[in-house]
Amino acid sequence: MKDTALSHQFQHLYELIQKARNRALLSVNHEQLHLFWQVGAYIDQKLAEGSWGEKVVEQFSEWLKEKDPSVKNFDRRNIYRMREFFLAYHNVSWSMGANGLSIVGSTKPQIETTDNKDDKIVVSAKPQLPDMPDWLGKIPWTHHIHILSACKETEERIFYILLTEHEKYTVKELRRQFKSSLYERQKLSSKNLVATNHPKADKIPQVSRDRYVFEFLDLPEAYSENDLQKALVAKLKKFLLELGRDFAYMGEEYRLIVGMKDFHSDLLFFHRELQCLVAFELKTTEFEPEYLGKLNFYLEALDRDVKKPHENPSIGVLLCKTKNQEVVEYALSRNMSPALVAEYQTRLIDKGVLKKLLHEWTENIESNTDES
Repeated sequence: MKDTALSHQFQHLYELIQKARNRALLSVNHEQLHLFWQVGAYIDQKLAEGSWGEKVVEQFSEWLKEKDPSVKNFDRRNIYRMREFFLAYHNVSWSMGANGLSIVGSTKPQIETTDNKDDKIVVSAKPQLPDMPDWLGKIPWTHHIHILSACKETEERIFYILLTEHEKYTVKELRRQFKSSLYERQKLSSKNLVATNHPKADKIPQVSRDRYVFEFLDLPEAYSENDLQKALVAKLKKFLLELGRDFAYMGEEYRLIVGMKDFHSDLLFFHRELQCLVAFELKTTEFEPEYLGKLNFYLEALDRDVKKPHENPSIGVLLCKTKNQEVVEYALSRNMSPALVAEYQTRLIDKGVLKKLLHEWTENIESNTDES
């Protein structure tokens, strides 16, 4: 279309249509999940009180199929999934604070009936079913099924629900995050960050982690920093999935001119939520304190010559093959620039090893709390 002004107006109308369509889909999804929640609550009540058995659940499924063939998703297996869905979250509330996700339990909601006990004859009792928490309606039923199947702990389930809603994961992308043990890696992140006067300091730990997994690179056992950089750029879509969707790619070997000399930052991104540039420096060796000097130099150059006036100070991320946590803490203690040190692996991490580390970490936290 040649008329640019008219094209922009058409685009504006299209965006209105898309927003309305997305709201409608979200509303439909929420209503479906609310139905599944209440069916699960009803079935659980009947099974718990002993008035129904497993055969009755199957009979209901067959009865519904015969009564209205257009009603889908009510086979025996899915009905029990609805019950599992209800049981998983019926007594859970949570809050998000500075220390991350906090889970609070509450009593199981009672399902009341409308029986009139003064009457001698009661034909039927209609239960007053509990409402589903709104936050459960943010993702599709298929995603809930995968989360219930893959995650055993309530906190882990809620973590993936919130992340799926924020990152808009497909089922395939969600399953990849299970395999890469994202929950365990995020929990184990030390959240080391210097320069806490950064305007978004409280948000940075939520969008970063100590361990990254790049199993999708298919690198050989021996590779150079250039090999790693080229492989990450070649698999940029998968790299961004590991980083998070708020990262926008700006370039590799990003050119910086200081004192009439050329310097190049390995990878440069912009983070939409933090509203700042994020420079990644890649190392194929263990972390060394001197690596920070070069990173700080790049951050200063970015802030002086690239950062726009309305943007926040740039953040640096050192990606090293391995790191000694004590060395990292010493190196960062007097560093004034907002920098993070993370390690990466080019193979999937054994989930059992991470769970063991997480258990040890939790015990250590509890021990320190008791001592204080």
